[in-house]
Amino acid sequence: MPAEFAAENAHLLVVDDDARLRALLQRFLAEQGFRVTAAADAAAARAALSAMAFDLLVLDVMMPGETGLELVESLRRGGKDVPVLMLTARGGPDDRVAGFEMGADDYLAKPFDPRELALRIRTILRRAAPPMPALLPQAPVQLGMRWFDAERSELRGPDGTIRLTGGEAALLAALARRAGEVLSREEIAAALGTPEAGERAVDVQVTRLRRKIEPDPREPRFLHTVRHRGYVLRPGP
Repeated sequence: MPAEFAAENAHLLVVDDDARLRALLQRFLAEQGFRVTAAADAAAARAALSAMAFDLLVLDVMMPGETGLELVESLRRGGKDVPVLMLTARGGPDDRVAGFEMGADDYLAKPFDPRELALRIRTILRRAAPPMPALLPQAPVQLGMRWFDAERSELRGPDGTIRLTGGEAALLAALARRAGEVLSREEIAAALGTPEAGERAVDVQVTRLRRKIEPDPREPRFLHTVRHRGYVLRPGP
């Protein structure tokens, strides 16, 4: 599906225990052309997820009962790779890193401009959408017994497809496009569409990706740290 179609027709699930904010977001995002379903807590979100397919979750962190962080971590453990944008009144670097560690794709601190929220949503959806065919498609990249197809955002191994979150796929695609070349953390953050996330957030995404592509994440064979410079992907058998 073309990215423009995906962004304008996406079905969003907005999860927030603040009824007023939830209603405002539902109305604003509907005006932006999205289909929007709302849920007041994690339990209602789980019920909605079991009944419908969503293109993206807008998820509040601090909710009574199961928190947003706990919900996204549970979804990732269960193999659900739906993109997640987290909302929180606590927007410090440690809070953003915690969100990325749990598997979030982006993080927005309250209070926020609704226009920025819509922009972030479209950025994530474009990143997650299947790419348009290129005149010169990029060849799959070998990572030991696994192959990454940047055109399909798929990582495959002897046992089938390895699930990647949108952020992990975007990170691996950015590194694969410039394999053998050192990318700074700033370049990586820009490629992920989260330039404000900070260096630690990039490090967290790299750590998560290593768990998917490295035989031993503690001794990386493919995704290397270059001290004081950034990261480099060195494909190979």
